[in-house]
Amino acid sequence: MVHADVIVAGAGLAGLVAAAEAADAGKRVLLLDQEGEQNLGGQAFWSLGGLFFIDSPEQRRLGIRDSLALASRDWMTTAGFDRPEDAWPRKWAEAYLDFAAGEKRAWLHAQGMRWFPIVGWAERGGGGTGSAGNSVPRFHLTWGTGPGVLAPFERRVRAHMAAGRITAYFRHRITDLLVGNGVVHGVRGDVLEPTAVLRGQESSRTVVGSFAFNAGAVVISSGGIGGNHDLVRRYWPVERLGAAPRFMVTGVPKHVDGALQQAVVNMGARLINPDRMWHYTEGLRNWDPIWPNHGIRILPGPSSLWLDPTGKRLPFPNVPGADSLGTLQHITTRGYPYTWFLLNRSIIKREFALSGSEQNPDLTGRNIGLVLKRLGKQVQAPVRAFMERGADFVVRDSLPALVEGMNQLTGTSLVSLDTVEREVRDRDAQLHMRGGKDPQLALIHAARRYFSERVMRIATPAPLLDAANGPLIAVRLNILTRKSLGGLHTDLEARVLDHEGAPIPGLYAAGEVAGFGGGGVHGYRALEGTFLGGCLFSGRAAGRAAARAV
Repeated sequence: MVHADVIVAGAGLAGLVAAAEAADAGKRVLLLDQEGEQNLGGQAFWSLGGLFFIDSPEQRRLGIRDSLALASRDWMTTAGFDRPEDAWPRKWAEAYLDFAAGEKRAWLHAQGMRWFPIVGWAERGGGGTGSAGNSVPRFHLTWGTGPGVLAPFERRVRAHMAAGRITAYFRHRITDLLVGNGVVHGVRGDVLEPTAVLRGQESSRTVVGSFAFNAGAVVISSGGIGGNHDLVRRYWPVERLGAAPRFMVTGVPKHVDGALQQAVVNMGARLINPDRMWHYTEGLRNWDPIWPNHGIRILPGPSSLWLDPTGKRLPFPNVPGADSLGTLQHITTRGYPYTWFLLNRSIIKREFALSGSEQNPDLTGRNIGLVLKRLGKQVQAPVRAFMERGADFVVRDSLPALVEGMNQLTGTSLVSLDTVEREVRDRDAQLHMRGGKDPQLALIHAARRYFSERVMRIATPAPLLDAANGPLIAVRLNILTRKSLGGLHTDLEARVLDHEGAPIPGLYAAGEVAGFGGGGVHGYRALEGTFLGGCLFSGRAAGRAAARAV
């Protein structure tokens, strides 16, 4: 039987970090993943590469005044920890905030990571000073997007592989843990047939063999459940969010299925907060899908009108980019099958970004020339492709034609021209007021005081019906499954806890499978830029702790 010091189960970002850290400590590591080597790095590869820093040089250069105290206040009000089992998640949150304000940036910078100089403002809130959201911009785009985040850790892992300290086993699907005298001492499972499918595509599940490996410690880093809609629906918090939508698009590959997490739970680990989920309200059906039911999220600026299925504007603070969970709750508790953004060419050119490394070739390819074209007059090519080919886009030159197209798209007559026209004209009328009473416009004006928001992110407020800013655009928005905020309960050494709160000897967890730390470091809501950071922080903690223990 193959033996090592540490087994890392899952070769996503958290797994790469854990493996690299354990190997740095001189330990022999086995790195296992059910997918092929072409999927090394997991979901992080597809990400936009946003990272949450506090009081960074990028913020200070833009005049953004941030502090650990302010960020901590934002985090805790956003998370809303309210359960006895939140004790460890709260400790993880405090530790991560210290990391994000201190060592995090220098640690990553020393490994070669760099960031775009414009800091974004995701989850900006809108419900008041004591409610959810970031008080200032904190979303730092990694130069190279998701692949740029992965690169230092893939480089470290491959160097250890070349030196014989890490051995990678791809197409090895773990089905069970090996346990003796209450101590986890290995894993076993199925060897799947080789696959040549492209990264992210659905791969074969044909079993061609079995395996059993021994180790002094096992780190579970197998990701979340977003690709498994049955599991999402099982844990969906009906009492808070109403029934799960009948149709949802999927923001992660199919193999992100939660199967290993469930196996670990079945052997005695405690799963906490599985009802806390981070699914997005701005999902599009990908016109060029990679995995089944492939959805892409719009990363919207704040200017689009958000309409319900009849064309009525959603009430404030349900505006783009303000409060993902609050708007999800508004939509799902009312049973809306979809909602709409209404905007025009001027807004889509400035404010629409699509989540994902493949949807941002300028940032992913580190091409400054292409990045500067975002300031030009043309709609970005990936967004334009969705306008022309996406199943959820309607583009017309007049409001009556737009409404007709919206109803044709859904095969209904739900959208009322009178309703939409009233909402648009009421909004446009407020543009001419020195103060005005439209809270969405007030939020836009306040945000544009930041140079980064004014220059790169938010369109100059202007009438939606101004022909010079046309054509008009309507975008049907679907719920998109993405992240699990709950997970395996862990202490600050990433040790997995049982139902009595005691560590299970030999077992560790990192990344989304552990709720990015503790079983739910984000509580109910995330401040964004914190998922990759949670993988980095918890992967590092798990790798170092496992190495110390063997």
